[in-house]
Amino acid sequence: MPDTEDASNVPAEPADVDAVYEDDHRLVNGRAGEALTVPSANPTNFHQAISEPDAMPRQDIWAKLFLPDGPGPFGVVIVVPGSLGLQPHHLAHASAITDLGIAACGIDPFGPRSVTSTVANQVQFSFAASAWDVLATAEVLAARPDIAASRIGAQGHSRGGSAVLSAASVHLAAASSAPKLAGVYAAYPWSGHQFADPAVGSTRVRAIIGDQDDWCSPMQVQAHIHAMRVAGGDTSLRIVADAHHSFDRATPLEHIPDAAVTPGAPTVYIADNGAFIPPTSDQPDPSLVDLDGFLYSINAGYGVRGAHIGGTPELAPLFVEDMTNFWLNTLSPTPPSAV
Repeated sequence: MPDTEDASNVPAEPADVDAVYEDDHRLVNGRAGEALTVPSANPTNFHQAISEPDAMPRQDIWAKLFLPDGPGPFGVVIVVPGSLGLQPHHLAHASAITDLGIAACGIDPFGPRSVTSTVANQVQFSFAASAWDVLATAEVLAARPDIAASRIGAQGHSRGGSAVLSAASVHLAAASSAPKLAGVYAAYPWSGHQFADPAVGSTRVRAIIGDQDDWCSPMQVQAHIHAMRVAGGDTSLRIVADAHHSFDRATPLEHIPDAAVTPGAPTVYIADNGAFIPPTSDQPDPSLVDLDGFLYSINAGYGVRGAHIGGTPELAPLFVEDMTNFWLNTLSPTPPSAV
């Protein structure tokens, strides 16, 4: 279970939700943004999103689009936060992305759902809803004349990393009206949910995770990215030595003794129609929801107390370099590798 630390014990890094809500908010590079309302949904699980999309309760989320200089149309990166919501390091990444000549769109999945944080309770809204938010935002952005619909990507952190990997699935993408994502960058993602058919089509995928991450399993992420590659995807993975969860944060490494995580739990696979396949069965069950998988993991003895979060002055720049190289080569009209 990702990001289940006690929020009261997480190192202080105030949320930057004002980036979405306040018109005068500017990135560190001085760029102002445009507030957007994104019509999304609250599917109960992936099965409802894929097989019964008309039954999904509708849910707006809020976003802020930051454009670079120039006439456009621009490629754009949707920045998806983790369980603590939109944080300063997410907006710092958005600033770095706009410096590349690529637009950035930070989203707030929490506020409109009256959720402050999911660190203590991941099932306040479904992981399918998190992935749907990504696709819904891509659909809104694709309709804009200043955005190039063929160059829309998504970058997610932790729970957000899980969201962008799921959004890359050909099965979930086919249920949406959004254009196929050009690329996804999954930062220390939770890979506890994976499609049994991991095909991602034309979407380019990169994941990055520390070898010391004890919130999310590096081995599970390795298996996830490798499965996508075997299925024909353009995928890559970087495992960073001596790095912990959220190693791109400005806060120092800190041990959270009350953290409740299940990094060793088996993967819950997802059938083509979105139904979960529990670890102890090979039969998809459309009625299963996220909570069923988490309860299995805890009851099977995979629950652990204590984990780490934070970075170092050396690791944060490493992350930014890897991130910017990926987006330059994925969303620029003429990527550096083609010059």
